[in-house]
Amino acid sequence: MLQPRIALRRACASCQSIVPSLSRTYAQVVDPLAPSQSIDLSAPGVKSVPQDRLQPVFGESALRRYTPRTPGIRHLVRPINDHIWRGRPVFKLTTPKKGHARGGRNHTGRVVVRHRGGGHKRRLRTVDFMREDGGRHIVERIEHDPGRTAHIALVRHEQTQKLSYILAAEGMRAGDVVESYRSGLPQELLDGMGGDIDRGLIASKTAHRGNCLKLGMIPVGTPIFNITPDKASIGKICRSAGTHGVIIAKGEDEVQKEMLKFISDQGAVTSDGGNMQLSALTPEQLTRYEKAAQFVTVKLSSGEIRLVDKDAVATIGVASNANFKYTSLGKAGRKRWLGIRPTVRGVAMNAVDHPHGGGRGKGKGNNDPVSPWGKPAKSGFKTRPRSKVNKLVVQERPRNQGKRRRGK
Repeated sequence: MLQPRIALRRACASCQSIVPSLSRTYAQVVDPLAPSQSIDLSAPGVKSVPQDRLQPVFGESALRRYTPRTPGIRHLVRPINDHIWRGRPVFKLTTPKKGHARGGRNHTGRVVVRHRGGGHKRRLRTVDFMREDGGRHIVERIEHDPGRTAHIALVRHEQTQKLSYILAAEGMRAGDVVESYRSGLPQELLDGMGGDIDRGLIASKTAHRGNCLKLGMIPVGTPIFNITPDKASIGKICRSAGTHGVIIAKGEDEVQKEMLKFISDQGAVTSDGGNMQLSALTPEQLTRYEKAAQFVTVKLSSGEIRLVDKDAVATIGVASNANFKYTSLGKAGRKRWLGIRPTVRGVAMNAVDHPHGGGRGKGKGNNDPVSPWGKPAKSGFKTRPRSKVNKLVVQERPRNQGKRRRGK
């Protein structure tokens, strides 16, 4: 029965245009339509649309799904990133990821992260989280980094022609111009203002997507990512796909308002009402005001509100690939390609292997979820000692502290 079908395929290899049904692709891409769009099938010149394209996928999200020709792509959902570079990266800006570190082990060989191992071989990109080089940088292309969820941008310095990788902001495309002001404002910008430093004018000329600025120069309400904890370190906060922080207050502005209110209450304002009499403040108050003026209040995507040094830097915008959270791998094999090994449920183990194990049926009893070693494992159990309070955290992110929510 197979011989006539093989002969038919060979005979029609040169006539695929005549018999298009014999040249079917293995996986057909189906682009979902936004729910807000409507198609009038009765209008002239409009072709019929397949029924699976008329159904929305995750609301207005720009996602792509596939015709289920195989079980592996039946549940596959990917973000639409047609602007990603399809070629190879710059070789000198990569390093191989190999050795025992791929299996979740530290430098002594001990497993510190479980369920890691295997995966496709890859080269990690050397990303510039410092952004010390000033001047204009031209975005050459947007690339995928196998070591992170957000995309990276290959930028070229306009004067030195030096290539480097930076974290790409959402909406950044090839041909955009980005600049870092970590080393300070350029002299041309200062000369254009006539010697007077106007914060509003500086923000209008510098606070653009992809630019790196000090937090004290960024207007309140601006989304930022790749935030440095202090003025000397690299960006460590809000680096994954779609994450960002928002500046909600500046310490110097709040201090100025508080000082004006205190001095006005004390009646220590001059006759013209313009100058303040700082002699009315005690040394302890001045010290407290000076310390508070050095910080900027930032609200992170997790809900945490913390203080960051105003001389620390951040990148304007939101980390790219914001629709990554809607990704569905579709099959277990793609997890293994990413270097993630299977996870066995505790209730499926024996009592000697896990606190949830054992019993005559499913379930762990009326106990809170814990790790194999007995530590609470729900909603991020805090392991920081209570005596070591992080003074820079104004409001912690909401979490359940490892306890069950009763009545929910």
